[in-house]
Amino acid sequence: MKTILHVDLNNFYASVECMYDPSIRGLPVAVCGDIELRHGIVLAKNYIAKAAGVKTGYTIADAKRACPGLVCVSPHMDRYLKFSAMAKGIYSEYTDRVESFGIDECWLDLGEHADGVAAADEIRARIRRELGITASAGVSYNKIFAKMGSDYKKPDATTEITRDNYRELLWDLPVSDMMFVGRSTERKLRLYGMDTIGDLARADPSLLRRLLGKNGIMLHCFANGIDDSAVSLTYEPPPLKSIGNSTTAPRDIESDDDVKVIYMALCESVAARLRKHSLKCLCVSIDVRDTDLRVITRQIRLPSPVCTADELFSAATALHRANVRRGVKIRSLGVRASSLCPLLGMQMTFYDDETKLRREALSDAADVINSRFGNRCVFHGITMVSPDLSSFSPADDRTVAPDSFEVYR
Repeated sequence: MKTILHVDLNNFYASVECMYDPSIRGLPVAVCGDIELRHGIVLAKNYIAKAAGVKTGYTIADAKRACPGLVCVSPHMDRYLKFSAMAKGIYSEYTDRVESFGIDECWLDLGEHADGVAAADEIRARIRRELGITASAGVSYNKIFAKMGSDYKKPDATTEITRDNYRELLWDLPVSDMMFVGRSTERKLRLYGMDTIGDLARADPSLLRRLLGKNGIMLHCFANGIDDSAVSLTYEPPPLKSIGNSTTAPRDIESDDDVKVIYMALCESVAARLRKHSLKCLCVSIDVRDTDLRVITRQIRLPSPVCTADELFSAATALHRANVRRGVKIRSLGVRASSLCPLLGMQMTFYDDETKLRREALSDAADVINSRFGNRCVFHGITMVSPDLSSFSPADDRTVAPDSFEVYR
């Protein structure tokens, strides 16, 4: 039986900031975005701030109302990447199978007959000693339970979940603690009386399929400890699942023209990255956050695979018109491409008319020019419509404008 670990660096961003500034240790600390760019929300917080009621996603004003003594610091991604690499270096001394799950979490496959608890305790001690921060670890026979083990007890703890104890440890937890159960899924499950992970595990699979499709069957398997997914080799990236980008606008967005400016800039970014990876997508989704921080997420399935900004833009704006009420003040927008398929070797269809093929060729030419002379040398004219949004250029990896540049694996 495999021994799999999941190691989670506790309060990672805040812990690293406290390492660089010892004067804030012992104080409630939150790592926050840039207020001037309207990215002023809590990205991470330490346990002291959490105990005071500060939550990730709070605006800085709300966070300080919850915790008047809160210390807000700016993020330093270079520091986090450095510490993440050092932690991964430690993990790699134990196995050649180390798979990242975000910047601060990794799975490790130690093989069969390994003493997972001893290894986890040793790794935690090394992280504490060599990096000056703490980590929690889960030990189990599959990836899902290893991840849930690292969440079970924090900070600086090891939890082993076995075939014999997983019902005792996990089944009484709220269903929202189940991996991949988001707020929307939780609402559906609770509506049908599934309040705990145990309720989910004992539910009729056919009901779950009707409620959630194939994801319902997947969650039922996970709740019952059925997961045979492998931990990737350390230097073998898992296949891409989606590519997305989002941004917070420098001011509240109300007009259709301004909405289109941001969608086109986002679609240029996502399309360029699709082509960079020689991919097309069959599904486009949008995320719209209004000034009350309510989020609308919608997606559409396309009749044929696409990889150009024009096609993504058409799908994204159609979704927006159909689902977002006109006049709503918008704070942030996001676009994501999923259901990916390879660009090369794809069989042509009746949808591949001359205009579509010429548009793809034009996009390829723009990619060559932008790669040679810098991003945004060639771009759609619509993004120049609004002067105060003209500097927004998420296609440039160096810009600070986007809240997130994501390649989901």
